[in-house]
Amino acid sequence: MTNIKESLAFLKTTLPDSVHLVAVSKFHPVEAVQEAYDCGQRIFGENRPQEMSMKHPLLPQDIKWHMIGHLQTNKVKQIVPYVSMIESVDSLKLLTEINKQAEKIDRQIRVLLELHVAKEETKTGFSPEECRQLIGDGVLESMKHVKVCGLMCMATNTDDETRVHSDFAEANNFFSEIKDQYFAHDESFCYRSWGMTHDYKIAIEEGANIVRIGTLIFGERNYGGNGQ
Repeated sequence: MTNIKESLAFLKTTLPDSVHLVAVSKFHPVEAVQEAYDCGQRIFGENRPQEMSMKHPLLPQDIKWHMIGHLQTNKVKQIVPYVSMIESVDSLKLLTEINKQAEKIDRQIRVLLELHVAKEETKTGFSPEECRQLIGDGVLESMKHVKVCGLMCMATNTDDETRVHSDFAEANNFFSEIKDQYFAHDESFCYRSWGMTHDYKIAIEEGANIVRIGTLIFGERNYGGNGQ
């Protein structure tokens, strides 16, 4: 059994002060989340709206919940009232629905655009060209209830560290391009979320300032899904 307190303490010694830790609590019980909270952790990531919505009322209300998994448009309204950030915005359709649901309750939701850099067709997200088009077309300016705060991506699922470095470097270079061209004067556009338990150190080397880590904190949980 993983000692959450010890695992968190060790993990934080490996993270620069500038890097935000999202503790990926998907498939782990409320008690485990509470234990991590009691150790000072405040940002938690879930990949299923129904699981996040179940945990939210049972845990301290100052937790910042991040949606990190693929989000269906018909699930958006479940999490919009309380979610802190949606990291996995992978289509204009989803972005439009988030804006629509947030407008209904007069919230502005922070989002990251999911960038597809991995050499795998199964990964979701915008290609760099699609991302340029979305931002350059001015569509975002009409969406007053979403705030694009940066990019998220996943590396190719491989043991080849050179490939992982290359994926994250591509994401970081693209972030710099978009930042300089479209968000130079927007301090909110500052987040680069890449890196999980197995590759977060590489991600930090390649510019990440959000890492999404679950297994290293909570241990294995075999409820399906791919470990973060």
